[in-house]
Amino acid sequence: MSKKQIFLETKEYRRFEEFCAACRKYQYIGVCYGEAGVGKTMAAKHLAWWDMLSPWLDLPRVEDHHEVPLEVLNKHTLYYTAPVVKPTQIGHSLSVLNLRLTMLHEKARYQKEGTRKEITDFYESTDLVLIDEADRLKLVGLELIRDMYDNHPMGVVLIGMPGLERQLMRYPQLYSRIGFAHEFKKLSKEEMTFILKHKWQELGLQINLEDFTDYEAFTAVVRITGGNFRLIQRLFTQIERVMTINQVEKISKEVVEVARESLVIGHK
Repeated sequence: MSKKQIFLETKEYRRFEEFCAACRKYQYIGVCYGEAGVGKTMAAKHLAWWDMLSPWLDLPRVEDHHEVPLEVLNKHTLYYTAPVVKPTQIGHSLSVLNLRLTMLHEKARYQKEGTRKEITDFYESTDLVLIDEADRLKLVGLELIRDMYDNHPMGVVLIGMPGLERQLMRYPQLYSRIGFAHEFKKLSKEEMTFILKHKWQELGLQINLEDFTDYEAFTAVVRITGGNFRLIQRLFTQIERVMTINQVEKISKEVVEVARESLVIGHK
C-alpha cells in the first residue's frame, strides 16, 4: 500500500539549507541544535545527497570498471556521525571520507573529459562537513575537528541537541571559530498540513479536511506528534500496519489512536 518515501523540503529545511550555505561561503564553523526527532539528521543527509554519495564513499577505492554518476561533480558536502567511542578515530575517518570524495570526483571527471591528474590535496573536493550527534564529542574529538578546520579551510556544521552551543563554550579555542548558530525548530501548523497531505498520499489516499473523519484523524496526528518529524514517520508506519491488519481503507481517529498505542512516546 505504501510508496517509497520522498524528502519534503519544508520551510525549516530551507532555513537549515541557508545556514549551511553561509557556513560554506564564509568557511565558518556553525552550530545547529534542535530537539530529538525534529528532522536534523534527515535534513543533513538530504543536503549532502548522502543516499547517492555514501555507497560510493563506502568503497575502499573506485575501480576503472565503475560507472560513477556525473552528478557527484557538483557534490562537495560530507556527512559524518560522531562516534560514541574511540574519538581518536575522528581525524582518520574524516581524512578517509575527504580522500574518497576527491577520488570519486576524479573518476567522474575522467569519465566526462578523459583526462586524469595527480591528487595532491585529499580535501580539495570538500567545502562543507556536517557532523551529526556532536553532543558526543569531547575535548579530543573537538581538537581533531579544529585541526582539520585550521589546516583545510572549509565550512563545518556541528549538529546536536539544545544546549550544544553552551557545551562548546567550555572549549574556547574551538568556540572562538564559531560564526553562526541555528535552531532547527519543530514543524509549524502549515508545514504539518503540507507533510500530512503527503503522508496520506503515500498510503494511496487523499485527505479532505472538510470531511469530518479526515479532519478528526488529522487533528489526532497533530496532537500526538506535536510537530515532531520523526514521530510522524513512526506513527504512519504503525497506521499503515493497523490498516493492513484490519483491512481498513480510510484513516480515522480510531486508526490513529490504535497506531499510537504501539508507540513509545516520551512525556510531552
